[in-house]
Amino acid sequence: MLNADFGNEKNGALKVVEHLGYIQIDTLSVVARAHHHTLWNRLPDYQEHFLHELLEKDKTIFEYWSHAASYLPTCDYRFSLPTKQLFASGKSHWFEQDKKVNSYVLDRIKAEGALQSKDFEHIRNTPSNWYEWKPAKKALEQLFMEGKLMVAKRQGFQKVYDLTERVLPNGIDTSTPTEQEVATHLIKRAVQANGLVEEKEIAYLRPKLKEHIKKELQHLIKSGFLVELKVENKPVTYFSTQEQLSVLNGLKTNDEIHFLSPFDNAIIQRKRVQKLFNFNYQIECYVPEAKRKFGYFCLPILYNNQFVGRFDPKADRKTKTFYVKQLHFEKSFKPTAEFKKVFNQKLTEFAVFNSCNEVVTN
Repeated sequence: MLNADFGNEKNGALKVVEHLGYIQIDTLSVVARAHHHTLWNRLPDYQEHFLHELLEKDKTIFEYWSHAASYLPTCDYRFSLPTKQLFASGKSHWFEQDKKVNSYVLDRIKAEGALQSKDFEHIRNTPSNWYEWKPAKKALEQLFMEGKLMVAKRQGFQKVYDLTERVLPNGIDTSTPTEQEVATHLIKRAVQANGLVEEKEIAYLRPKLKEHIKKELQHLIKSGFLVELKVENKPVTYFSTQEQLSVLNGLKTNDEIHFLSPFDNAIIQRKRVQKLFNFNYQIECYVPEAKRKFGYFCLPILYNNQFVGRFDPKADRKTKTFYVKQLHFEKSFKPTAEFKKVFNQKLTEFAVFNSCNEVVTN
């Protein structure tokens, strides 16, 4: 629900993260990076320093892995522990481990304080590719996944790592949850963030928790916390709460438009969006250029409760020009004069958010 009232300024940004459960971090900066873009869509007065302050000063959010690299609310910290313990028990993060390098990196941070990857020298014997990480960077990420290190802050979008005990604020629950507790947490967060969810969505990328989620769903139905429902004639069973259904049924259309990041929580599960909204979306930056239909970084256009199209943008911050390279509407949607008015206004606001003061449409 993008039009919920989260308040404003930094506290509003924290409420958004807590409501959604996570905000995905992404490096692509064709327009504002995904984590900032996702927050702006729900908090019109959002400024990028809000997120930095929540991480570095307030420590009410932290970085870790959700279904991808993400900012998560610190109040949910304990639910990251099972994954951390899995890595600490021997699981490697992407690359084979070098335990000696791990120890060396950890010892330096203990002695010197927070460090970045660039603080560790590495002489390459051969030309490198972007995916060839130096040993210290591999070690930093492994120790981060194990929970021995946390991201204290970012400098120029590069992670600055420090010991967990020097980053995690006092008073945070660090007890390890049971698998049932994790399942309950995932269910409640999913319903809170999405209004209604199906079982597969809750278990997305968590295959080991499927049975626990299935069992806990039935328990929450019997207790009266959850209700089962169908959407129109779709064969899928969805789960929600009476409170969420009241909110969904009370939503009003006010000619609102949102341009979603490809990594926005509302669009990230593509099959869900296709089932509920009949909107087939794919980000095409990973598609060979000759096979792209809508553009390198096309953004979905959500108009009230309907996905009506997508456009391919580019924010040129040097010239302060925001380009709309391609614009496509769904075949079933015919833009009205009122839509065009609201669309152009939103486009201007989005350009300003991207540090541009001119919009150019091809």
